[in-house]
Order: sequence, then structure tokens, then C-alpha cells
Amino acid sequence: MKMTPTRRGATSVIALSAAVLLAATGCARDGGGGRGGETSPGITDDSITLGITTPLSGPTAGPGTCTVAGLEAYMGAVNEAGGIEFGDGKTRTVEIKALDDAYDPQKASSNYQTLKNEAFAITSGLGTPTNLAWREAATADEVPQVFVMTGDPIFSQQSESPWSLGWVPAYPNEGAAFGEMLAKSSEDHKVAILFQNDDFGEGYVKGFKEAIKGSENIEVVGELSYEATDASVDAQLTELAATDADILFNAMSITPLVISSLERAQSIGWKPSWFLPSNTSSPSAILQPGGADAYPGVYSVAFSKAPASPKFADDEDVKTFLSDLKTYADYPEVPAFPHCMWSYMLGATLEQVFKDMQEPTRENFMEAVRSIEDFKAPLMLDGTSVNTTVDGEPAVSSVVVQKFNGKGFDTVEGIE
Repeated sequence: MKMTPTRRGATSVIALSAAVLLAATGCARDGGGGRGGETSPGITDDSITLGITTPLSGPTAGPGTCTVAGLEAYMGAVNEAGGIEFGDGKTRTVEIKALDDAYDPQKASSNYQTLKNEAFAITSGLGTPTNLAWREAATADEVPQVFVMTGDPIFSQQSESPWSLGWVPAYPNEGAAFGEMLAKSSEDHKVAILFQNDDFGEGYVKGFKEAIKGSENIEVVGELSYEATDASVDAQLTELAATDADILFNAMSITPLVISSLERAQSIGWKPSWFLPSNTSSPSAILQPGGADAYPGVYSVAFSKAPASPKFADDEDVKTFLSDLKTYADYPEVPAFPHCMWSYMLGATLEQVFKDMQEPTRENFMEAVRSIEDFKAPLMLDGTSVNTTVDGEPAVSSVVVQKFNGKGFDTVEGIE
């Protein structure tokens, strides 16, 4: 789906009139949280505006586009049904203002400055460096930065980030899930690690290493990093291939690099089993173009149903999701990236938060955000749920390990 830097879909809004802005901000104090019953920016008796800063252009535009589309789809259907009855008794429709940051922290910071007095809360945006770029400002300004799509644990630590909360499982949790499965194997394994040289990659590696600590059957035989701005990791793959590792733990977030890595390893005759993060393991957009079925196994983790998987073809949640995505987000294809599903589930969770809000303030919103417990959002896999009550954990902290089957993923108990 082609998108411009600022979207206007069924639920998006390009600009707010001066009258609406005055109504939304007139009672607020210095653009702050709206304490003591004062109405915060971005909310009226009839509507609430959510902001998003996310990559809508550049190499991460595919998943970034999905972070908007899924939320548009869910809220579009809600608006069509008449809106959401908030806990204060007012029924409001949800408007979305999405800005492109191209996965650039500086652009994300600029977008935050634009959104902080127009949007009630900023949500859903993809990227660890981009969300980190304005986390401290959001904390100082008391602007909610909630359900953002980064697994950096700092967003879920109330002492560090009282106005923030992550959505997806923390990166160490994903890495640990694969490490725990590998440690249970009855076979000996040599592991090569390739990781993105930032909080994203380091988080995955930390979780993996903690999980395999003390396992006599697992040996890390090589470990190299790359920069997110690198155009190629061919040299790293060649060096790691020389270790004869039978497992490649690849903590990589850049879609084109994952595809080229899959192709490169094959071209030099190295065919280990792979582990990939949940956000860069799309069957149709990454694994199939990269020829992943040439490897003995490609593993990842998940917490949402995959519409492209034949086993979910008749699933009612999936049918409703695909219909809403086409109708309200102008997204006619089956999503290649899980972020479309994640942001749809996020929308359902926000609806629960709004229903719990007793006051139209950011402060009360954050109280409601941190009160969701064991919520089963649409599209969630069995064994996973939304829980925002545990300090230090994101909204979703549970995942299941899956193996690529050539078209989609199958849940597995051990390495095969």
C-alpha cells in the first residue's frame, strides 16, 4: 500500500482546526497531563486523537505502514459502529494522525514536537532508536507514549518511563524463548551470533545467552555485529560461516538485510538453522524471497495469528481483521508483516483502556493503561494475553516458538 508521510484514512486526520485545538487544549496547563480533572490536549466530548510516529518510507516502511493500518482498521470499525463509550459516560470517535519518521531518530523527535499538543497520546510507532529519541521528552512533558512497538525493556520500567509502555515482548524475552528451546535439545549445537549494534540487537543476545547459560550442549563459536545503516553483512557472514556453526542467531531488524543474509549464506554453502526476530520473519516478504526453505530450519517467535497461514484461513478473528483492514485502512492485501495484526490487537486493547477512563486526562489514561490484566485481544495465539499490571514487562510478554514450513509457521516444542 502506498502511503504519503501524513496519512488520512477512514480514521486519520491531517490537521485540526483552530477551534478544535482550542477546545482540546484550552483547559490544559502548559500542554501537560491534565491533572486535577483538567481536560488534556487531543480530547473533546466527541473525539480523541491518537498520534503515531513511525517509518512510512525507507527500508522499514513495510512494517511501519502496518503499524498505522492495523490501528486504522480497528478504530475505523469502532467509529462506524458509533464510537467508544468512555468511562466518563461520553461516547467518542477515534481519530489518528500518523507522521513518517523514516526510522530516523531525529525525524521522530521532530514528529513528537508536532504531535504532543495535538494528540492525546502517541502510540503504535515502530522502532527502538526512534522511540528512544523522544522518550525522555515525553516523560518530561507528561505525554503518554504507550503500546509502542519496541522491545527495549526501558519503556516498561515505571521508575524510568512513567509515561511510557511497550507493546511487544521485550527483546531479551524473545531471545530467551529460543535459547530455552535450544538448551532442551538432546544434541550438541554450535551457535554463531550476528546482531545489530544497538539496544535492539544487544537485547536479543542478552536474553539468548542468559537462557543457555550452564547448558553443556550449547557452544557460542562466533559473535559479530553490524550497524543498522550497513548496506551489506556479507563479510560478517563469511567469517561466521568459517566456524561451522549449525545455528545462526541473527538479531536483525532491517528487512533487506535479512533477505540478503539468507541469500548470502546459501551462496557460500553455509546452511545452518536460523533464529530470526518476530518483526523480521515474515514468510511472504522475507523468508520466501530469501529462499529460507533451503535451510534445515528457520525459527522465530509469535503471539498473533498469521492470516497467510492455511490453518487460520477459516478463523473468525482473521476474517474480521482482513475485512476491517480492507474497508477502513485501504489495505487490500493479506499483510506480509505481523505489525498489521499487532496494531489491530493494540486498538482492541486501547478500547478497553478508554472504557476504564473516568476523566478526560492523560494522567487518568495512564492509570487505566496499567490496569489491563489477562485481556485476550483479537488475533492472539493460545497461551498469550495482554497484561499491563507487571512493572518492567510490556503489554505482551508471552510468546511461542515457531518453525517456518515454507508458507507460514508451525508451533514447535523443540528444535527439529
